[in-house]
Amino acid sequence: MPPRHFRSIRDLSAEELDGLLDSALAIKRDGCGPELAGQVLALVFEKPSLRTRLAFEVAMYRLGGRAVYLGPHEVGAGSREPVRDIARVASRMAHGIAVRTFAHETVEEFAEWASVPVINGLSEAEHPCQALADLLTLRERFGSLHGVRLAYLGEGNNVARALAMASVLAGIDFRCASPEGYGLSEGDLDVARASGGPGRVTQTDDPREALRDASAVYTDVWASMGEEHTLEGRIESFAPFRLDADLLAAAPADALVMHDLPAHRGEEITDEVIESSRSVVFDQAENRVHTQQAVLLSLLG
Repeated sequence: MPPRHFRSIRDLSAEELDGLLDSALAIKRDGCGPELAGQVLALVFEKPSLRTRLAFEVAMYRLGGRAVYLGPHEVGAGSREPVRDIARVASRMAHGIAVRTFAHETVEEFAEWASVPVINGLSEAEHPCQALADLLTLRERFGSLHGVRLAYLGEGNNVARALAMASVLAGIDFRCASPEGYGLSEGDLDVARASGGPGRVTQTDDPREALRDASAVYTDVWASMGEEHTLEGRIESFAPFRLDADLLAAAPADALVMHDLPAHRGEEITDEVIESSRSVVFDQAENRVHTQQAVLLSLLG
């Protein structure tokens, strides 16, 4: 039987997503035992990482296993060695592979050739592990995700795509507000809506419209990792979407503030907002461990 992978939110049904969140909540509340004792997770990373790497390493440690980090200098996926060779070698020595890469096709190629589960730790297409942590944070605060209104400010990037899909599955009203030409594509919207979940996704170029009645306001960097060279040309377009006190005032007074980090303070979000009592940014970061433990248990346990 081929292994089960977690390449995308699309790999989950609404029931499976809810089950992962249930598992993560239980792990966070009660802790966990060494269910993965003796198992090894290979971390094949082409991009720098703080939260993803640390969360996987801590998750495997708490579950009784171990994570082995393989950075770009050790691996050189596609240059030093073909992906298919790396996937097959890692499958012979590890029980799972977490891939953090640029092209999403690399994740898919790992999944095609690996004989163990492959987890998408981030690709240009999607950041599913981050979306799980975000939904866990919202569920902790609101009890249920059904009817939560999540406003997202910024580019329709990998984080926005994963959040859109996860929101529809979970019953969240997801509103993406982006400068013209930088939003989710029609294809992205179609994929999110096709999941059959009870939530909805809409898009606007008016940030204040998105914040109206929002339960939580989420923002991200204006230029994703690897695209920093485009930032100068984006500043004018993205400036009206900066999450400062004035823009946040368009949302209800109890709306939460979210960011996946790292934050470029003073660009997409101000110090005043990210350090406010409404911010759950560091809850999101912590919850990466608990949701990644849930994913690891579901695939390797």
